[in-house]
Amino acid sequence: MNKSNKINLGVNLSMIFTEVPLIERFALARQAGFDTVEVQFPYELSIDAIQQQLQRYQLELCLINVPAADLLQGGLGLACVPNKQTEFQQAVKQAVEYATVLNVPMINVLAGRNQTATGEQSFDCNECWQVLIENLKFTAEYAQKHGIKVVFELINGIDMPHFLVQNLNQVEQVLQQVQHDNLALQFDCYHIARIGENVADSLHKYMPHIGHIQFADSPTRHQPSTGELNFAEIFQAIAESDYQGKVCAEYRPQGESLQSFNWKEKFKQFF
Repeated sequence: MNKSNKINLGVNLSMIFTEVPLIERFALARQAGFDTVEVQFPYELSIDAIQQQLQRYQLELCLINVPAADLLQGGLGLACVPNKQTEFQQAVKQAVEYATVLNVPMINVLAGRNQTATGEQSFDCNECWQVLIENLKFTAEYAQKHGIKVVFELINGIDMPHFLVQNLNQVEQVLQQVQHDNLALQFDCYHIARIGENVADSLHKYMPHIGHIQFADSPTRHQPSTGELNFAEIFQAIAESDYQGKVCAEYRPQGESLQSFNWKEKFKQFF
């Protein structure tokens, strides 16, 4: 394997190293041998606090999410909600501010739900879809002016019921309807597996549209070799492609976080 095909690994600080507060996870990432990190929602920390950690441990922050309001608590989120466009645009501006100062090259937009997890609030799917398309157009354009790339992802409906983008057909629709060269797919191997798709085949098919890759085993969402996925096949599909971006571990560790990285040795030929 040529050196140019080595996978650029990163680690997610929102799901891994949760034994300690977020501010302390940068040090653990470096201790575990990573030089690249991603954070889902870094906004509990100030820009200065994050910058100090990145500089101290010589880390690159490769991705953050646009704020998504109450999405992770079962709410609708922001990006597809008809009456929250102004709030969404403010969230995008906050994400871009963090990304600009911290040299983060990419931000991720979570589409949100058309119905809350408990069902007490809902909107028409088609109306939400149109709002999402317009919001993604805004984000792609606004972020591009600041030199920042935009990605979006599908999330399986088992883990997040009523999420607006749940399958690859919908991913294709988003890309076709937004039609902006600053919008790409965040490909999460775990979510692809959970919707019943072959991960390696999907990587091959969608690679031209992929801006960022994340992984966890399925169905448990733990580290590689704890579930059903063939990571030798998955990592080989990435290594043999033209993909030059980061590939980030985004799993819930089975056991202690620092002890969960045995897979790095097992698959070291790819890294």
